Amino acid sequence: MYLTVSTTRTPATDLGFLLHKHPDRVQEFSQPFGTATVFYPEASEERCTAALLLEVDPIALARRRRATPDFSLGQYVNDRPYAASSLLAATLADVFRSARKGQGGSRQAVADTAIDLDIAIPVLPCRGGPAVAERVFAPLGWSVEAEPIALDDAFPDWGDSRYVRLRLTGTVRLADALNHLYVLLPVLDESKHYWQGPDEVDKLLRSGEGWLAAHPERELIARRYLGRGPGLAAQALDRLAELDGAPSATSDDEVAPRPLNALRHDAVHRVIVDCGAASVVDLGCGPGAFVERLLATRGIERVAGCDVSVRSLQRAAQRLHLDGMTERQRARVDLFQAALTYEDERLSGFDVAVLMEVIEHVDPSRLGALEHVVFGAARPGSVIVTTPNREYNALYPDLTGMRHTDHRFEWSRAEFASWADGVAARHGYVVRYEGIGDIDPDRGTPTQMAVFTRKETDR
Repeated sequence: MYLTVSTTRTPATDLGFLLHKHPDRVQEFSQPFGTATVFYPEASEERCTAALLLEVDPIALARRRRATPDFSLGQYVNDRPYAASSLLAATLADVFRSARKGQGGSRQAVADTAIDLDIAIPVLPCRGGPAVAERVFAPLGWSVEAEPIALDDAFPDWGDSRYVRLRLTGTVRLADALNHLYVLLPVLDESKHYWQGPDEVDKLLRSGEGWLAAHPERELIARRYLGRGPGLAAQALDRLAELDGAPSATSDDEVAPRPLNALRHDAVHRVIVDCGAASVVDLGCGPGAFVERLLATRGIERVAGCDVSVRSLQRAAQRLHLDGMTERQRARVDLFQAALTYEDERLSGFDVAVLMEVIEHVDPSRLGALEHVVFGAARPGSVIVTTPNREYNALYPDLTGMRHTDHRFEWSRAEFASWADGVAARHGYVVRYEGIGDIDPDRGTPTQMAVFTRKETDR
């Protein structure tokens, strides 16, 4: 199977820096199912093309369990060695690992910039035909050419096969383009070469960060990408429901808005950095995305994440690669199970505690207990609380009820301020408010944030 990535952004040979593969070299990479080769059919200042060729070893493939379609001769008669599929996606992820992360070395400015790209895949299984390729790639800024391949050119009456020749052209950041391919090639094929476990949800959300939550076909993408893992698609869709971006659509000339979840992380992270915190606990950390960001922040020496869900903590441990950390790295982070309505000494001693989209999941009758545990017993120097603004819900045309099925309530701005002012007065804090997300003149922002700071006399 074969894939090419071309650019005409001058100097076009910068593509070699972005992919971390020199245009003058032919490089081979061993894969569990064959050998990948990266080479450059053309490399000039005006146009540069990088090619990824995957030569599948049929014997190695046949020996891998669940590697082929489920029929009796499937391990001997299949298209896996020839048609782009999850095998190619997995190879792309391995061979271009640094490029997928947006690491550009001495060309970092180029890596951070959308550039003219032309991607071609000569044979790609596409269940649903060219229309499905258009549905999944076009919203990401690609011009899509998906040409059906005939079953047999000698017999035109037989019609088209399930394969297409795919060409994508657009002005896209290279890291984003590679992540689009990593996610969407298996989606079009709708057949992964391995059985999927819970960590596949994290893989999907990491690779889809910044674009998947706002994608109009996110349900189709999640269900096809996670089709071999029972219940995983539902988990992914629940988590994507939290990443609710701006409700208004953008024109073709506008940049797609960042997901609201990313804006929340940015806002909370900015407050933590501004206050010079050296220790932070994320209360209700979920699968650990924000804990991961805190660990990468200079000046923060101690990070903890707690959650009532053991499964979420397991996902967080996998995300952070706790088993692979050095002793020094491991000493900086702690993950533990805790219910925020019961006192726990492990919650004490932090400069900042974060309650990001947590309080609305607590029964109103238990909010008093949470208030006592966080503000009365743990008493961090600062507490950052974010929660949905109910008034903004009217701007989501397809929303009925609350934003998530597990929300126990959603407050207006006045209701949130009333609660927060009372908490601050009762426990010796001062509180200020900020909005997160697009501002509507009448309804405010989709997320509201309160920043509590303990009074100096109590420190």
